[in-house]
Amino acid sequence: MNLKPEIAHRKSKKTVPVLNPKKQLWKQILKRYDLYLMLLLPMAWYVIFMYGPMYGLQIAFKDYLPINGFWGSEWVGFEHFKRFFSSYYFWRLIKNTVTIQIFSLIIGFPIPILLALLVNEIRMNRFKKTLQNITYIPHFISVVVVVGMLSLFLDPENGIVNIALSHLGIDPIPFMQKPEWFKFLFIGSNIWTDMGWQSIIYIAALSGVDPQLYEAARVDGASRLQRVIHVSIPAILPTIIILLILDIGHFMDIGFQKILLMQNDLNMSSSDVISTFTYRKGILDGDYSYTTAIGLFNAVINFILLIFINQLGKKKAETSLW
Repeated sequence: MNLKPEIAHRKSKKTVPVLNPKKQLWKQILKRYDLYLMLLLPMAWYVIFMYGPMYGLQIAFKDYLPINGFWGSEWVGFEHFKRFFSSYYFWRLIKNTVTIQIFSLIIGFPIPILLALLVNEIRMNRFKKTLQNITYIPHFISVVVVVGMLSLFLDPENGIVNIALSHLGIDPIPFMQKPEWFKFLFIGSNIWTDMGWQSIIYIAALSGVDPQLYEAARVDGASRLQRVIHVSIPAILPTIIILLILDIGHFMDIGFQKILLMQNDLNMSSSDVISTFTYRKGILDGDYSYTTAIGLFNAVINFILLIFINQLGKKKAETSLW
C-alpha cells in the first residue's frame, strides 16, 4: 500500500493558529491605547457620579436618619412606596407629569424636524444662516431670564400681551396665575428656546443625503413637497427614531428648575409634578427616604418605557439603541 500521496497531502496542509479572543482584544487595546486613555475620564465620571450614588438607594426601603447612617437606619420595606401610592396628591402628580410630557412629545418633538426640513429647502445661504441664528439664540438664554420675560410680558397690568388684549376690548388675563394656562406657557416657551438647537442634529443628517436622490426625484416629476416626503424624511427617519427613544427614556423626568420658577400657590394644581414634589419633600422638608422611594419609582417607569420603545423600534423600524 502506497502511503506517500497521503503523507504529502498532510504535509501540504497549513495549520492555522487559533488566536485567543482575549489576546485579540488586548492587542487591539494596546494598538489604540491613546483612544482608550481618553475614555478613562468619562468612565470615571459615570462610575463616581452615576453608579456610585446607587448605593444610597437602600434608604428608599429604610426609615433613614442621618445620625444612624445607611446601615443603622431601621428597615421598613415598601412602606414609603405604599405611602406615596395611597396619598391624595399621587394622581395629581402623575397626571400633571404625564400630560406635560405627552403634549411636549406631540407638539414639541415634531417642530425641530419641520424646522430642519424648512432650513434644508432654503436655497439662499444668507437667509438660511440668518434663520438658523435666530432660532439658535433662545437656547442660550438662562431659564431664569426666560421665566422673567414671561412674567413681564404676561403681567396683568403692565404686560405687553394684556395691553394688546385691552385694546381689543378683552379684560386682562393673569396668565401666570391661571392653572389652565400653565401647561401652554411651559410647553410653548420650551419649544421657543429648544427648537433651533434640537434641529441641528436633523440638519446634519439631511446634509448627508446624496444630492443625486433629489435629482432623480426631480427628473421623475416629483414636486418639492413630494421630495421632502419621499427623500428627506426617510433619510432622517433612523435619527428621528433614536431621538424619540431617548426622549421617552426620560419620560417621567421634567426639569424642575423652570417649573419651580413658574410655580405659585394659584397654579399649583396644574404645575405640581413629581420633580417639584420631591424637591419640596426631600430638600426643604428633609424626608429623604420618602423622596428616594419616589425617585426610584420614577426611574423604574422610565426604564420600562425605554425597554418597551426600544424593542418596538427594533421590531417595527429596525432601528434601536442596542
